[in-house]
Amino acid sequence: MKAAALLAVVPGVICLAAAAQDPHAGHQMPTPANDPHAGHAMPGPPDDGGGKLATAAALPVGAAQPPPVIKDNVADTVYGTNSMGRARDVLRKEHGGELASKVMADIIELAVASGDTGYRWDVEVSNGGDLHKFVFRTEGEGVRDGVDSAEVQALYSRAVGRYTDFQAGVRYDFEPDGRAYASVGVETLFPYWFDVEGALFLSESGDAFARFEGSYDLRFTQRLILQPRVEVTLAAQDVPESDIGSGFSSAEVGLRLRYDIRREFAPYIGVNFEKSLGRSADLVRSSGGEVDETSVAVGLRAWF
Repeated sequence: MKAAALLAVVPGVICLAAAAQDPHAGHQMPTPANDPHAGHAMPGPPDDGGGKLATAAALPVGAAQPPPVIKDNVADTVYGTNSMGRARDVLRKEHGGELASKVMADIIELAVASGDTGYRWDVEVSNGGDLHKFVFRTEGEGVRDGVDSAEVQALYSRAVGRYTDFQAGVRYDFEPDGRAYASVGVETLFPYWFDVEGALFLSESGDAFARFEGSYDLRFTQRLILQPRVEVTLAAQDVPESDIGSGFSSAEVGLRLRYDIRREFAPYIGVNFEKSLGRSADLVRSSGGEVDETSVAVGLRAWF
């Protein structure tokens, strides 16, 4: 009501207020410059080849064609094609194409069990690249007066995953009986750094076996490491001459505490428990052997 009364009393104020609201009222506005593109036909979106317009939203990610391969290298004109070709070969080799060799002595130890002193070894030699390599492996154990078991494996290893290698080859047991096997297996690294290996063996006599191994490094410090280790063997049939029964044949559990003086050189102490299972235990008892055995070991883990 007060606003209406004010407008009625002072009608000229409205015109003055309206004029005051426009800051450019009464100013001469400049004439816009000529558009340099006036009258030009602007290009539209590209044609996808089928009469339809290809827009950025319609193209799937990664559908764009790669740029052409550069073949006229300027360095070739300066240093020569042969010299630059050799340099590019070295570059490719040093960025994933090189060959590497490694000798890994995972177990070299002396062990005491039931008053007897024995020894054990598990050594692997590998040579190759990121995808393909040759692996030579040997392991066994014995006592002072002889060798109880000894085997060698020659394997071709192929990387089939980021942390998984497929392996195939042959195995030969020197002790307790000379026998050859065909071997196929997998070596992988599970999440949280569990190292796992599994292999199937088929002997020249048609006997089938399997072996699974697993280990984990529990780091107390950067140098002091406790490694639990498990190994399980299975057999598809009885082999009485080797005290092996069908089913789960044997199990082994060990703990090794090592100290990395260097990453390549680590002495350790450990304890190991072995037990024959099922039919194998029955065969061992019938031959007068021990079904289970506990040993204390001191050894060395080294690689180069």
